[in-house]
Amino acid sequence: MKVKEMILCALFAALIAVGAFIKIPISIVPITLQTFFVVLCGLLLDKKLAALSVAVYVIIGLLGIPVFANGSGPAYVLQPSFGYLIGFIVAAYLCGWLSKKKEGFGYKLAVSIGCMLIIYIIGLLYFCILENGVYQMDYTWGWMLYFLFLVYVPGDLISCIVAVLLSRPIKNLPFFQTM
Repeated sequence: MKVKEMILCALFAALIAVGAFIKIPISIVPITLQTFFVVLCGLLLDKKLAALSVAVYVIIGLLGIPVFANGSGPAYVLQPSFGYLIGFIVAAYLCGWLSKKKEGFGYKLAVSIGCMLIIYIIGLLYFCILENGVYQMDYTWGWMLYFLFLVYVPGDLISCIVAVLLSRPIKNLPFFQTM
């Protein structure tokens, strides 16, 4: 791994951590800017570096450094929101892979929105397995769909649009030119 790639991985891990603290506490999972930085990471880096950046962030949080929106440490895997963190890694990988296949605002926006959906799906499934299966909590599908998906859609659509709009000028910076 080149030094530039390590710097970019560290930078995006740090940006995702900062995004965790810019939050609106609603329901069980707060609204944060993490998803914006995950998508931006995927748009700017290749699939492996994007996934590695997010994985570094998750590992740092699991080691106990308080970088998650609602705590840290190994026990965080038992938090209902941990599935979204798993989704971040998968989404960053897919965004990094698919966004390099074709140019154009519409295509990159579609990729970004698709990656947001991956985050939602993995987050919802993890929540459902943990809360309904492990903790024996009885959440209805309607409640989960509304409070774990629909309330986030407007902000995440804006995040996708802004990330796509910012990715091209950032990608044209001299630092990114040799990548």
